[in-house]
Amino acid sequence: MNARDVPFATRTTKAKPLFAHQKQSLGVLKKNKRVFDTSDPGTGKTRVEVEDFAARRRKGGGCALVLATKSLLESAWQKDFNEFAPDMGVSVAFAANREKAFQAKADVFVTNHDAVKWLAAQPKSFFARFDTLIIDESTAFKHHTSQRSAAVAKIAKYFDYRRLLTGTPNSNGITDLWHQVYLLDDGQRLGKSFFAFRSAACIPQQVGPTASMIKWTDRPGIEATVSAMLRDITIRHKFEDCVDIPENYKYAKTFKLAKKHYAAYNEMADFQILQLKKTTVTAINGAVVAGKLLQIASGATYNDDGAYSLIDSERYSLILDLVEERRHSIVFFNWEHQRDELIKEAQARKVSHAVYDGSTPDKVRAKIVKDYQEGKYQVLFAHPQSAGHGLTLTKGTATIWASPTYNLEHFLQGLKRIHRIGQTERTETIVVVAEGTIDEKVWQALQDKSVKMVDLLEGLM
Repeated sequence: MNARDVPFATRTTKAKPLFAHQKQSLGVLKKNKRVFDTSDPGTGKTRVEVEDFAARRRKGGGCALVLATKSLLESAWQKDFNEFAPDMGVSVAFAANREKAFQAKADVFVTNHDAVKWLAAQPKSFFARFDTLIIDESTAFKHHTSQRSAAVAKIAKYFDYRRLLTGTPNSNGITDLWHQVYLLDDGQRLGKSFFAFRSAACIPQQVGPTASMIKWTDRPGIEATVSAMLRDITIRHKFEDCVDIPENYKYAKTFKLAKKHYAAYNEMADFQILQLKKTTVTAINGAVVAGKLLQIASGATYNDDGAYSLIDSERYSLILDLVEERRHSIVFFNWEHQRDELIKEAQARKVSHAVYDGSTPDKVRAKIVKDYQEGKYQVLFAHPQSAGHGLTLTKGTATIWASPTYNLEHFLQGLKRIHRIGQTERTETIVVVAEGTIDEKVWQALQDKSVKMVDLLEGLM
């Protein structure tokens, strides 16, 4: 007997009751086929989707396709369906078993974002059994020109029920929203043209000697305008309004580079600026220069082959000082040398630790999370792209960034690994910043981005 054959009367679950805000969200989903859930990370968006779909499926509705980050396929979506809707059969599709997984007799098919390229190549008949598309962390498809965005736009039209979930919808600016909303309403609210939307929502600013060197900045007050356009299809719950837990305290921990390190940084800065002046300044080569300066400020230089040379490791001694002052922490790193130096310093001090990044095998990821939650590690060294979404790591009371990041989504998602339902202690988010370097500018830029996103999200409530 498969899961779909279990009589409803015999289904039992020991799951905790829904919170009031989750019941409210469920009411919105029941009334609307297309919904954009922008509630904060940690508010239980996944469970709401599970409950909504399962109720519709039991009444004879179609199957669901869930697109999520690779790290969440089993640890979040399969786990939540098993816990909250155990009568629903779930098939998880990774690259290695994709065709076989989609041949399974199941109610829900869960796969990673990149699978949309394979899905887009399937005939229309492939989607006949589906009526629900759930896109978790929908900002993965915010760039309308990317291959996977084109692929997901192609398949979205086959689904009557479309749900998008993200707590950080416009981390880089208002244009992040256009393609996400397009996937929901086919251009009804923000238009069918990205360029028309950008022209209406942003102001072009010339940033170089030629007219083609343009930077688009959000128009003042555009967040309120767009919020009003999206309010009818949007769910928005602030974490602090839903869960009674101590506030997360965010701050920078500043330090001065050693003299030799600072001299090397300034030499690199002068060289990179000189090189930039010799060419046409674009967002791409500007980002490259910023990346190189962030790397050297963090203690290393990288060659074209990806190999690095270490300049200084003082930053990592400071980070382990912060780790040792706390019972359980998560340290987010941005580059290979940061991971290596953190591990080396932890080993020297005999600090129990684990690593969670792209090199971590899928089959051991869940065990690392379980062991961390059981207190077996004092610190988890993690890359934000791998561990920044969906994981519950409430044993930790601090997230520490080895160096600042431009990526607001990674930053906010990272802090929500500890500041979420189940947390009972005061938490903090610490960003390690080297004085007199690009670190300071990146940290300030991150805070400015956060203000703009808050303005939009507040307007959705």
